[in-house]
Amino acid sequence: MNYCKICVQPDTRPNIKFNKSGICPACEYAATLKEVDWQARRKILDEICDFGRNNNSSGYDCIIGVSGGKDSTRQALYVKHILKLKPLLVSCAFPPEQITHRGAYNVQNLISQGFDLIFIGPAPKTWKEKMKQGFYEFGNWQKSTELALFSCVPRLATAYQIPLIFWGENPALTLGELGIQSRDFEGNNMKWGNTLAGGDPSWMFTNGIELKDVLSYSYPSDKDMLRAQLRIVYLGYFWRVWSKKENGVFSALHGLDVRDDKPDEIGDIYGVDALDEDWMNLNQMIKYRKFGFGRVTETVCEEIRFGRMSRKKGVELIKKYDGKISDAIVADFSSYLGISTQEFWRVVDSYTNKDIFHKDSSGNWTLIYPIGG
Repeated sequence: MNYCKICVQPDTRPNIKFNKSGICPACEYAATLKEVDWQARRKILDEICDFGRNNNSSGYDCIIGVSGGKDSTRQALYVKHILKLKPLLVSCAFPPEQITHRGAYNVQNLISQGFDLIFIGPAPKTWKEKMKQGFYEFGNWQKSTELALFSCVPRLATAYQIPLIFWGENPALTLGELGIQSRDFEGNNMKWGNTLAGGDPSWMFTNGIELKDVLSYSYPSDKDMLRAQLRIVYLGYFWRVWSKKENGVFSALHGLDVRDDKPDEIGDIYGVDALDEDWMNLNQMIKYRKFGFGRVTETVCEEIRFGRMSRKKGVELIKKYDGKISDAIVADFSSYLGISTQEFWRVVDSYTNKDIFHKDSSGNWTLIYPIGG
């Protein structure tokens, strides 16, 4: 397990490759931002906006997928007030047992600022069943819900004949997940990202489930997207700084309600992520067990790249908070799935990467490799 020489990103991230100097792709990209011709990028963005305006037979220039969180709030306000477009917001709604009051408030805060929004709510029974299947088969309860989240926007775009979609960050640039993702602003290959695996929901066809039962989880085919002239654009490519901190501060100043949880309860040092529900923090803990990094690692890596945190401080925060989760969140999630907390931890332990973790005499899993290398 090796770590980037600049930030603290490990080479255990799926689809990542460090250069010969031991630098991760995200740090390589961050180093180029000082040389970017931002006026030239803005010209490209203006041309994209013209494409949206010239193809708005529905009355909307574009679609933005939103949760009401820090990223989607900043994107929506930027598109409306800076780009002067009329966007339609689309949100994949969590079932009542999952969404927090904070999440409902933040979506309402976004609507109150003058946006039209469509909720898409997959059937709660199937939602729960597929979450449980993903948890047991992949150690990732979000495998199905991310399909719904990322599929519902292009599906609605093709149905409403709105060919321009704005999404946030390009993970190939900001995280270093290379795969076959583009290295710029083009997002039409988004479905080939690590967790979406081509947007294919066939693994969900169990217990009598057929495609007609999980259409909300089915990404449009390449043929359908081409016919609709669908264009997905990563808006973060056109911003000088895309980060959790920047987006969180901006959105909080525009009404966003953020977390006040302690970092060791949610494995998050800023409290601006996963505002609409609590279980994503739990999935970050499982990711930590599988790959040796979680949300704290990703946050401090951003801060290091922008020169706002030292690598030493980042290592300290990772050691202290990464992979942490409260017993209350574990109990809540387990109750939702209808399993015991003992069964929950049995499954998590089975997915813990024994190549990079070992269990100490107290029964705690700890990394074999020193953080930061």
